[in-house]
Amino acid sequence: MPLTLAIAGRPNVGKSTLFNRLIGKRMALVSDVPGVTRDWREGEGRLFDLDLRVFDTAGLEDKRAKGSLAARTAVQTTRALAQADVIALMVDARAGLTPGDKAIAREIRKTGKPVMLVANKCEGTYLPAGFDDFAALGFGEPIAVSASHGEGLAELYEAIKDSGFKVQDSAEKNESSEPQSLHIAIVGRPNAGKSTLINRLIGEERMLTGPEPGLTRDAIHIGWEYKGKPMRLVDTAGLRRRARIEDALEKMSAAESLRAIRLAHVVILVIDAAQPFDKQDLAIARHVAEEGRALVVAVNKWDAVKEKRA
Repeated sequence: MPLTLAIAGRPNVGKSTLFNRLIGKRMALVSDVPGVTRDWREGEGRLFDLDLRVFDTAGLEDKRAKGSLAARTAVQTTRALAQADVIALMVDARAGLTPGDKAIAREIRKTGKPVMLVANKCEGTYLPAGFDDFAALGFGEPIAVSASHGEGLAELYEAIKDSGFKVQDSAEKNESSEPQSLHIAIVGRPNAGKSTLINRLIGEERMLTGPEPGLTRDAIHIGWEYKGKPMRLVDTAGLRRRARIEDALEKMSAAESLRAIRLAHVVILVIDAAQPFDKQDLAIARHVAEEGRALVVAVNKWDAVKEKRA
């Protein structure tokens, strides 16, 4: 198995940018809006000759208000860190050391995992003022990188090699022996229960759920096996009518959902039984058919229907 590297840190320090850099494709949404990432995502990455399993996580900045969205998001991040072999604590070198960095460092130290301190946004040969202050976090000298420009990756490579774990290089990986997985995309309107359905299928609280609509912002890929057959479930952001979408981030999320449909073998359209069949449900189903994908319609919240007719 390849080494599992989890990227953690405050919101908007560049975790998703580094994740995309390591896996070699734009799998995670990147935006100037803080807190875009809520569910942790995983991908198969490569750094020079090293094969990695990479986790992109949400922020750990607030766990005090139990039941709040921030607290539930932090719980998901903690679960991801528990599965990692090595943690890359990412900080923003331009912003300097912040109380948030210190709070997250305390949480990460509790995991007992090896930690690499990665200072992002270090373009060029001159380090930002206050760069040396990050040593106060207790994880040694920061590794200066620029995730957006691909700088400092050689130093990150050496730190991973020195982490003490046996890492798998590309020569050891026999891709021909890996069976092809069936890709299943879960789509539908916001708050239809897509993430809840995935959690039920895999038997764990992998996806963030709650009463708030639009919790899932990105297409999250999850490996799953059913009766010995490998599958990949893709949870997607809710799709609203285009006329109602004004926010740039929601437009990006919708584009990722449509891309998930295009790349899937099978698409499950989740419909809320408590709401009338909407034109948007029909529009999504029509899009799936036009893409030539197999369509399965799942009527969720059936227990809330009082008058059931066969």
